[in-house]
Amino acid sequence: MYGKIYRVVSGTILVLLCTIGTLYAAPKKGDDIVKLINIAGKQRMLSQRIAKDYLYIGKGIAVDKAKRQLKKSLQEFERGEKILSDSINDPEIKNLLAFVDMSLNELEAELKKPFSLDNAQLILDLSESMLEGTQYIVSSLKEKYHKKQSDIVAKSGRQRMLAQRIAKYYIAYQVGIKDKNTVEQTKRAVNEFGKTHEMLMKNKDNTPEINRELKQVDRLWNIVYKFYINIKKGGLPLIVYNTTDDITRKMDKITNLYVKIY
Repeated sequence: MYGKIYRVVSGTILVLLCTIGTLYAAPKKGDDIVKLINIAGKQRMLSQRIAKDYLYIGKGIAVDKAKRQLKKSLQEFERGEKILSDSINDPEIKNLLAFVDMSLNELEAELKKPFSLDNAQLILDLSESMLEGTQYIVSSLKEKYHKKQSDIVAKSGRQRMLAQRIAKYYIAYQVGIKDKNTVEQTKRAVNEFGKTHEMLMKNKDNTPEINRELKQVDRLWNIVYKFYINIKKGGLPLIVYNTTDDITRKMDKITNLYVKIY
């Protein structure tokens, strides 16, 4: 069911995109676009954090913390969708925002159901659909408005998502979704985070403050990434939960610092 639902959802996105006209609204000011890219980028992270918290609750680990964070994530995601919808007139992006909203509504309905392995797989699928949609929005904003500097903001912001994605797939394996995809997605996210982190560390536009923050992430990452890739062994769900949240917070601060300079 897991793979089938994702293929259907992905196909639906393509159908929606093919039915949209080609007329676009005039772009906003460059600084406004960078801010919108940051908001859309944060939606990517929230799509993964929502699923992660559901799985942690289902596994009975860090339940109170996960419940609070899940509630907050849903509220933040809805606020982000409203800001994007109110700020963007491009018909292509607005249509995809509508699709992401539908996926969110479906996900919220599933969150209310008793935990089961089948439901956990469906939640994973829906979080992938929401991630695909929000990533497309980020890419579209970058391409349509040709704001070159937004690339750093988008990449830095994506690190927030990758940290939560690592935790999502790590706990998914622990609850019983022990397929090849779960392992591969975890290791792929770890690899992508590491490569992007190295690129950000070398960015010539970094301020002293950004460099200090990146070095903090670097010290933590060099210790904990080994825990993440050892997903099959497991046994460290609390460490994974707390460290990925810490990395997410740090990368959110760094991304907002990039927004200020670009």
